[in-house]
Amino acid sequence: METEEKVATVFSLYDFSIRAIIDVLAIVILVGLIYYPKHKNKDFIFTFVLFNIINFMICYLLGAAKIKMGFAFGLFAIFSIIKYRTIVVSIKDMGYFFVCVALGMLNSLANSSDGFVIMIMCNVVILTLTFFLERLNFINNENVKEIIYDNVRLIKPDVRDELIADLVERTGLEIHKVEIVSINYLKDTVLLKAYYYAKESENMLPTTSDND
Repeated sequence: METEEKVATVFSLYDFSIRAIIDVLAIVILVGLIYYPKHKNKDFIFTFVLFNIINFMICYLLGAAKIKMGFAFGLFAIFSIIKYRTIVVSIKDMGYFFVCVALGMLNSLANSSDGFVIMIMCNVVILTLTFFLERLNFINNENVKEIIYDNVRLIKPDVRDELIADLVERTGLEIHKVEIVSINYLKDTVLLKAYYYAKESENMLPTTSDND
C-alpha cells in the first residue's frame, strides 16, 4: 500500500513537471517571441505571465482534487471578464490576455493518456495561429480620429472631395471618409471624424471615465 502511494506521488510530480515545462515554454514563446517583438510593451509581460502561471496552478490543483470541470470553466470565466480600469487596453492586448489564460487552463487540465502529444499539438496550433494572425500586414485597419477643422467652407456635401484632399494634405493620413460631428459658428470651426486606413489598429477599449 505504501509502495503504491509512493508510485502515485512520483507520477503526480512527473505529470505536474511535464505540464509546467510545456506551459512555461508556451508562455515564453507567446510573450517573448510573438508579442514583445511586435509591440515592444514590457508592461503587459508581467500580467500575461503571472495570470498564465496562476491559472495553470489553480486549475491543476482543482483537477487533482477531482473538482468538476464546470468549476474550472467558471474560474476561466472569472479571469476572462477582469477589466483593467486604470489604463486603456487595446482589443489585441485583451486577446493576448485570453490566450495566456487559456494556455494555462489547457496545459493543466488536458488529458495526458496519450503521453501529452495532443496537448503539445494544441499548444503548437495556438502559438502558430497567433504568430501568423499577428503578422497579417497585408490587411489594413480602419481607424478613426477626431479633428477640429478650421475651413468651414469645405464642409458642404458638394465639395466633400476637396475636404478629404485638404485633410490628407494636412495630416498625411489616407483618409477616405469624413463625418461631421458638430459645428461651432462662434469660432468658425467644425469637429470632424476622419476615417483612414493603416497597418496597425489604433482603436482602444473605452476607459472607465467613458463608462461612468
